[in-house]
Amino acid sequence: MKLIKTQEAVGHILCHDLTQIIPGEFKGARFRKGHVVTEEDVPVLLSMGKEHLYVWEMQLGMLHEDDAALRLCGLSMGKNIRRSEDIREGKIELFAQCDGYFTVDAERLFAVNSVPDVMLATRKGGTAVKSGDKLAGMRVIPLAVPESTLEQAETAAGPEPILNVLPYRLKSAGIVTTGSEVKSGLIEDKFTPAVKRKLAAFGIETAAQIFSGDGVENVAAAIAEVRAKGVDLVLCTGGMSVDPDDNTPGGIRAAGAEIVSYGAPVLPGAMFLLGYFSDGTPVMGLPGCVMFAGATVFDLILPAVAAGVPVSRRDIVALGNGGLCLGCKPCTYPLCPFGK
Repeated sequence: MKLIKTQEAVGHILCHDLTQIIPGEFKGARFRKGHVVTEEDVPVLLSMGKEHLYVWEMQLGMLHEDDAALRLCGLSMGKNIRRSEDIREGKIELFAQCDGYFTVDAERLFAVNSVPDVMLATRKGGTAVKSGDKLAGMRVIPLAVPESTLEQAETAAGPEPILNVLPYRLKSAGIVTTGSEVKSGLIEDKFTPAVKRKLAAFGIETAAQIFSGDGVENVAAAIAEVRAKGVDLVLCTGGMSVDPDDNTPGGIRAAGAEIVSYGAPVLPGAMFLLGYFSDGTPVMGLPGCVMFAGATVFDLILPAVAAGVPVSRRDIVALGNGGLCLGCKPCTYPLCPFGK
């Protein structure tokens, strides 16, 4: 491409979109890439502050911004993601094709964005998304870049796409409700309705509920009973504190689960427990805050678990940065900094 005076541009082809802004009336591309400039266009272009224009002049080894955006799309767009139909002002956007768990390879994303003149911006990875949600936008900064720039970005990205949406895989859950006071009916079970609502948002049906009462042996037996029903996920509600009579963590261990973490650097939800049985079935011990708080550690962990993504202790430890809920009224989660 080359830069020429607007008055001399008649008959030349624009190599990029030109945006016009009329406050309160219009903002958008007044002239599209590929437009052939006419005499009538010149006064309009000058009124837009365009005294000079870049017109197309292909040079060997250079890529137009649209072609560069397509290359960035190729290295980023993975499973269950669609791209915008049009390339607007050199930018391509990506959208979720289904409800699911959005994953971002943060290290490779950093490597790509470290290449000069390249940008790939995403929403926060490790979060739940809905079909149609915007996931990312990408472009190069100049109107044209050396092809070697995109080759660098592709090398930094590696052979696999950086972004994916993983559909939710878990379909059923069994709930073990601990506490003799709940089993006997002295206290109403307000925990289960809250948990059921959160599970339903991920397409998980509550297939069984057992009231275990107190005691490690009783909790372990109840866990075994719900597992025998073939559920994909086991949840134990209550009894998660360090008080001597809170036996849920011991009951989960006695049931044969390998504990990933008992405790999380998240408020609310510090007494959260996550474990897995040998067949891969996840089990969670949910602290009482899940019953009444708008968002807790359960909301941060559930999307990954629902998608069948193994959660490690390192993943839980990393939640500390952003793991403090500010207790806003009304709660706006997930449109807030919690967990991000």
